[in-house]
Amino acid sequence: MGSAKVISNKKYSEIFLIMGAIVLVLGVILKFILDRAVFYDLPIYVICIGIALLIYGARKFFDKRNHDMEIEISAKTAKNFLTNNAIIIALLALVVVIMIIQPRFMQYQVALDILTQSSTKMIIALGICFTLLIAGTDLSAGRMVGLAAVISTSMLQTSDYANRFFPDLPQLAVIIPIIAAILACMIFGCINGFLVAKYDMHPFIATLAVQVIVYGVCSLYFDMPPNRSQPIGGVRPDFIALGQTKLFQFGDFPGISILVPIAIAFVILVWFILNKTVFGKNVYAIGGNREAAIVSGVNVFATVMGIFIFASLLYGVGGILEAARTAGATNNYGNGYELDAIAACVVGGVSLNGGVGKVGGIVSGVLIFTVIQYGLQFIAVSPMWQQVIFLLLMMRKKLGLGLLKKLIGKVMDLKL
Repeated sequence: MGSAKVISNKKYSEIFLIMGAIVLVLGVILKFILDRAVFYDLPIYVICIGIALLIYGARKFFDKRNHDMEIEISAKTAKNFLTNNAIIIALLALVVVIMIIQPRFMQYQVALDILTQSSTKMIIALGICFTLLIAGTDLSAGRMVGLAAVISTSMLQTSDYANRFFPDLPQLAVIIPIIAAILACMIFGCINGFLVAKYDMHPFIATLAVQVIVYGVCSLYFDMPPNRSQPIGGVRPDFIALGQTKLFQFGDFPGISILVPIAIAFVILVWFILNKTVFGKNVYAIGGNREAAIVSGVNVFATVMGIFIFASLLYGVGGILEAARTAGATNNYGNGYELDAIAACVVGGVSLNGGVGKVGGIVSGVLIFTVIQYGLQFIAVSPMWQQVIFLLLMMRKKLGLGLLKKLIGKVMDLKL
């Protein structure tokens, strides 16, 4: 076995700065020499990787407090790095394969589409993560998304639309139906929280029951005359703008969907709540050890109620934005979204046993799922096979990632 090499954190950061500069320059060179008709926007991806390496290196370099900290570089640490990041490595390998099969996947428009599709899912997953952090779940999330979509669009149709949900309803300010939709979701969030906190009902059972109730209420509302279960259309442009507006459009650049900065804002909000507030610390405490949290004086009832109410608020926002993005709604909107959100959280490192999980992991989990889903659709992989791949990702600790880790471990052992 080769001897380990120890370097300072400053030297380590300088290595990443040099690597980032080299990759960045390489991307610029490729921009001028590669045929765009063949390689599309590959140089832009290379430039982005270089910028990411520079940012990582700069963060390490300007962390003066840890300049003298020693970092061990050895075959063992390399093996640990590969095994701990096996899911990311597998994703990158899949992206490379997709790009080889279908070069059009290298267009930056694909990346923008992936970010747009991830945005509403990100908000829903952030809501789900609160319930997972206390070793619970929320199976009613998807139906609340549909409820919010139906309520908001039903009140925001154009006055000249032939099949209006409320023919005599005046043109309301956009914010009023949005608040109504969110409040409707929060009412059911209160029911979820009360059943779990007051009666100690398992979240799986409580939220499953509420899921059925929400869908029933939404379907009854959707079936009201004169609509009679017809898809809601004719949505007002000012509402559609919440989901379809493009920002930073210039030249040939198509712009970034407004959903992306909205999702980023909620990511920052949830990170702040979980890491900088007493409520967030109580969430982790309850998930880590409920009995110890009670002894420590944590108000479990109030915290659990707050978790489900805040989660339902995020589901409502996700449903509203999804309705705005698609300019319509039906009572089946959001069906199965809760399972995708749970899967993304699990892939992102949130423990189903509670107490473990970071916002950064949730973001990466949602992006991983969206990239895989979009990529497999891009190369016309059967939806059935897509479900198999997603299942393997969810079971990564037992199957997918475990096997990959063993394979990487054996390869590294052979090299040693």
